[in-house]
Amino acid sequence: MYVMTIDQRGSSTDIDRVPEFLDGLKRFPSARFERSVGDEVQGVLDDPAAVVDVALHALRSGLWYVGIGVGPVNLPPTASLREGSGAAFVAARQAVDRAKAAASHVPLAVVSGGARRGLPASPSGGAGSGDAGSGDAGVRACANAEAVLRLIGRLVRERTEAQWRVVDALRAKNERDPGRHGLQKQVARELGISDQSVSRAVLRSGWQEEWAARPAAEMLLATAHGLIPDTVSPDASNRGER
Repeated sequence: MYVMTIDQRGSSTDIDRVPEFLDGLKRFPSARFERSVGDEVQGVLDDPAAVVDVALHALRSGLWYVGIGVGPVNLPPTASLREGSGAAFVAARQAVDRAKAAASHVPLAVVSGGARRGLPASPSGGAGSGDAGSGDAGVRACANAEAVLRLIGRLVRERTEAQWRVVDALRAKNERDPGRHGLQKQVARELGISDQSVSRAVLRSGWQEEWAARPAAEMLLATAHGLIPDTVSPDASNRGER
């Protein structure tokens, strides 16, 4: 399973944005989220594609730290997420803390819930790094997923409002009628801009690169999930409270 812990940035000097954020997550029907504590939301997901969707949605506004924990979860079907436990919850807490340490870059981290006690959560450089020779394939897969998600996240975070207007319109049309030709011309007409403006927005926004890279991030998350033992060790059985 995947646990996502997403914490609001600069909440001490900002309004509470959790209700609006949770409302926006309704567009992802397979994702189950709720406020966990304060200005933080938490979700448990079983689909790596949904994890990528939610992560990039959160990064878009620049208002959230995104932590992703991969591993086993103990959560009764009808229980609140606040009643959940397991290694993935602990890993998600570690991940959001690492995301805060990386806030000057892309504030996202992916942590394995299968790392043995005393080993690093990630072999990559930067906050939380350690010896890459630990032999934990799940840890390495999480680090690789994090690297790809950060690259995609940079494209998402650097788009202008004008580029987002074009990208959102293209995405909506592509979801309704995937593969249809002439979408850019239709979007240009609807937005009242030239075909060349749409083409420039697509090129400069990295929209095509994002959608080419998303499957790689999904695959790496799925690979990490498959490499992490589906058991909860005594050291990782708590929920990882803030």
